Amino acid sequence: MTPAPIPNGLPGPLPPGERLLWQGRPALVSLARRAFHVDLVALYFGGLAAWQVIAAGRISAAWPVLLGGALGLAILFALAWGACRTTVYTLTDRRLMLRIGIALQMDINLPLKEIEAASFRRFGDGSGDLPLLLKPGVRLAYLHLWPHARPWRLTRPEPMLRCVPDAEGVAKRIAAALAEANGQPVQALPPAPASAPVLPGRLAAAGH
Repeated sequence: MTPAPIPNGLPGPLPPGERLLWQGRPALVSLARRAFHVDLVALYFGGLAAWQVIAAGRISAAWPVLLGGALGLAILFALAWGACRTTVYTLTDRRLMLRIGIALQMDINLPLKEIEAASFRRFGDGSGDLPLLLKPGVRLAYLHLWPHARPWRLTRPEPMLRCVPDAEGVAKRIAAALAEANGQPVQALPPAPASAPVLPGRLAAAGH
């Protein structure tokens, strides 16, 4: 019989000597907007409703479209809420762990020495995405990761801490942990330009 996971989002107690550095989960509104695209869905149904009003010449013609849009948005927000509630990102001085999955929970264990590089993209609300480039030979399935995967990286999927609050602070923690794991000097670096090299111990600001 498989033992139940411990309450803090880890599959079991950390081994002796391993230190917990940070834990977090996605921000709900940010995840709903950027992973489930509620903004685009709302814009689509709003435009469709406006077209119905213009074509029919009466406001009541828009109600079926608006109700359908409201139902669709409710479903997307429910999915985003479920993803937030069932996700825990954990950083230790040895690895990054992703507990993900609404219907079927998975624990993804990424030793820091198997992470080739990392980057981060900060949004206006302070949240951000932190994709992880794995070393060659370390493979994960894109569909198993989604929505915790960098978009459109299908041939070489990149796990991603998605819509994390205080993304810059988390990025610095990961940068320091990667530097220490790879035997490099630990530096507190600001976000680098998108064109800068992305190396262990340094997280560059990057787009998707």
